[in-house]
Amino acid sequence: MTKFSDLNLNPKVLKAIEEAGYETPTPIQEGAIPPALDGKDVLGIAQTGTGKTASFTLPMITKLARGRARARMPRSLVLCPTRELAAQVAENFDTYSQYVKLTKALLIGGVSFKEQDILIDKGVDVLIATPGRLLDHFERGKLLLTGIEIMVVDEADRMLDMGFIPDIERIFSLTPFTRQTLFFSATMAPEIERITNTFLSAPARIEVARQATASETIEQAAVVFKPSRKDREGSEKRAVLRALIDAEGAACTNAIIFCNRKVDVDIVAKSLKKYGYDAAAIHGDLDQSQRTRTLDGFRNGDLRLLIASDVAARGLDIPAVSHVFNFDVPSHAEDYVHRIGRTGRAGRSGKAFTICVPRDDKYLDGVEKLIQKQIPRIENPVKTAAPVEEPSRAPRAETEDRKPTRTRSRRSERGPRHGDESRQDSNVVGMGDHMPEFIALSFEERRAG
Repeated sequence: MTKFSDLNLNPKVLKAIEEAGYETPTPIQEGAIPPALDGKDVLGIAQTGTGKTASFTLPMITKLARGRARARMPRSLVLCPTRELAAQVAENFDTYSQYVKLTKALLIGGVSFKEQDILIDKGVDVLIATPGRLLDHFERGKLLLTGIEIMVVDEADRMLDMGFIPDIERIFSLTPFTRQTLFFSATMAPEIERITNTFLSAPARIEVARQATASETIEQAAVVFKPSRKDREGSEKRAVLRALIDAEGAACTNAIIFCNRKVDVDIVAKSLKKYGYDAAAIHGDLDQSQRTRTLDGFRNGDLRLLIASDVAARGLDIPAVSHVFNFDVPSHAEDYVHRIGRTGRAGRSGKAFTICVPRDDKYLDGVEKLIQKQIPRIENPVKTAAPVEEPSRAPRAETEDRKPTRTRSRRSERGPRHGDESRQDSNVVGMGDHMPEFIALSFEERRAG
């Protein structure tokens, strides 16, 4: 069996690995580290949770241990799709480079430009960045990429989903042709393959698992139900979610709950908190400091339920997540694999539940086609529950008879402004879809707590 000590890494790096408690590399690490140390381009394809981050951080630290950074000219660059993943890569560098004198800078949104400029001006060996913030610094004339020796693109398929590919191509064009490129992705979409053919030179290809496969340690299940009424779909789905969590009991030590839309992330989080669950939301519209506090609380065990959009589905290393709940079936089948990959990591067992309504059937079929297996169906845990109580609504005519009409302006005498009728209709039809949280929550949920 191969050990890290067999991979020709810097002795100081090996000491840090040993102190971190690792001895044996994962398949992607065993395959990627040797060619990376030899200076070859690397194309790594592996599902999430297989240790891709160490596959490039360990050889980079070994190679960068020799040399010195110059002001505004970083020696290496790691591109990540999200702030959280970039911060996690930075933590990995801190762990494995503690005995090697290397400097780094983390360029992500939500942090002051001034603080980042100071680090760049001093000169850094390792620059870890999201594409948008990196280009912001470059366009302000604060950064030169002509000294890049090693360039890493992490979670490339997520970059594609988030629309970063044009930025990636531009960044490639700003770096030296002689750079070494390490390219990692969980799947190989045609657009990703085109980029690798353009910017990688005779790469060593390491593929350690069939593309987009789910770990065998994850027990999967799906609840398929039809809501009693269209405008009750959201509240009934939230009732199913609560019942699933309750059914798991103490076995559900912590969980990530995924929603397709940011507005639903907030609604589900508020609903769970109303019912007394320890829950918090995280998505791209939240302030970076709030996102960091929430993630830290979840990692530390202070928070049980993390409700997330897909910004949290990739690369976040939270090893002991017991459950994943898909409040929505993802529209992209690959996202299902990355979502449930948050549990069952590093050989642990995990459970993943998906809630599916009839309009999601095509997406569920796409997921099963991708993972090449049928997801077992389980019964709706709230099938015997009473209908959701709704407040009674009096007809408009009766309401007008009982309450005098207050006229605040002449506009009310002329009738509603153009478009007011459509806004009124939207407040009744499709109650869960584009509405403030306090309206989208059912009467029963608003009364709880």
